Amino acid sequence: MPEDSKSNESTTAQFTIVVPSDRFPETAAHIKSAEDHGKSNFCTIDCKGADENRNQSLKGVPTKKGYDRDEYPMAMCAEGGQGADIEYVTPADNLGAGSFIANQSEKFEDGTKVMIVVK
Repeated sequence: MPEDSKSNESTTAQFTIVVPSDRFPETAAHIKSAEDHGKSNFCTIDCKGADENRNQSLKGVPTKKGYDRDEYPMAMCAEGGQGADIEYVTPADNLGAGSFIANQSEKFEDGTKVMIVVK
């Protein structure tokens, strides 16, 4: 996705979700890499669709002993699902980041637009 398109999308975000790279280095690196390869930093919260998005994004991606499959855009985003970028990350990093992000986003209703920022 061109840089202009990415920044135009982010200006419509109502809130920001921060992912600290010092606490969750693997997940943060995955997000940055996915964005560098065209994935947007824009997310429309869709918790009701998360299970289906996760099923679609991980379909055909084999499990790997000792690792979780991290998807970006995240399953909780309407932009997630089929075509999401998948990386293998350690469970501690993935679960910690997931919990951290969930705590920031739990107050948002489906349809809320957020920007994902790695710091």
